[in-house]
Amino acid sequence: MGSNPLLDFPGADEHLARIDERLLAAVTTDDPHLTEMTSHLIRAGGKRLRPMLGVLAASCGAEVTDDVIDGGVAVELVQVGSLYHDDVIDEADSRRGVESVNVRWNNLTAILAGDFLLAKASEIAASLGTEVAGLLARTIGRLCEGEILELRHAYSTARTEEAYFAAIEGKTASLYATACRIGGIVAELPRDEIDALTEYGRSFGMAFQLVDDVLDLVATEEELGKPAAHDLTEGIYTLPVLRALETDAGEALRDLLGSPIEGAERERARALVLQSGGIEATIAEAERHAQAAQKALAPLPGSPARAALHDGVEHLLGTVAARTA
Repeated sequence: MGSNPLLDFPGADEHLARIDERLLAAVTTDDPHLTEMTSHLIRAGGKRLRPMLGVLAASCGAEVTDDVIDGGVAVELVQVGSLYHDDVIDEADSRRGVESVNVRWNNLTAILAGDFLLAKASEIAASLGTEVAGLLARTIGRLCEGEILELRHAYSTARTEEAYFAAIEGKTASLYATACRIGGIVAELPRDEIDALTEYGRSFGMAFQLVDDVLDLVATEEELGKPAAHDLTEGIYTLPVLRALETDAGEALRDLLGSPIEGAERERARALVLQSGGIEATIAEAERHAQAAQKALAPLPGSPARAALHDGVEHLLGTVAARTA
């Protein structure tokens, strides 16, 4: 795969440097211990895809001001804070190739550090105006709703596709939509263009999560930066699994699922999903949402930023196509 157009466009390196500088400044406190904890995953890296989407959204019709950067940073802090909480829920050992915060310190520390990151995100959003502050608050609520909906169906082979899509729209797509919308709002773009960018972000986020759920089953731990097939272990039955349960492999797969599995049982379950056509069906769903994302860009005037957003969708689909070819 070539470089990601969402992260590799004229001026991208400068924008990324500004984002990282502001991220670290936002989590730097008078307490070195707290700073170390809150900056742990930020320093571990990450693509900064959400804030870069905000930059590209603004770039569709305006300059990338410090406020645009701050809007993206607020969204990224919500994302990182949610990862701290997720790792406690999942009892994860690693994240982004380093020890998770809950392992390096403890669960209580991870929860409080995650809360601190959400508070800093809210503080930054408030500095950008009441509309942005309200939007970010609603998005945090949507994330919680999506996570709760997912946890409610843990280890349930009766999980419906409707429940799955509702969960990923809340916990993933809403944050991508908000990143794009904040970029447009702060840049003072026309309202129809802000709405178009919001729909782009939502559809892109849906496609992104579908692709991520496929990669969880087909990629290695080294490629993912976290344990492979982790969702199977945690009883989070994603669309490839739900589709596999509807096939001839469903009975054998159902016998394996419904409780925590490791080792040979997990590999057997993964093999059944891979053989069932569930992966291909999920990729087709991702393509549908990807096409909706590209269609959403239609009201925007032609620009390098619009082209990068369009081509970024193709790159996303390419990552899973290369791994499943």
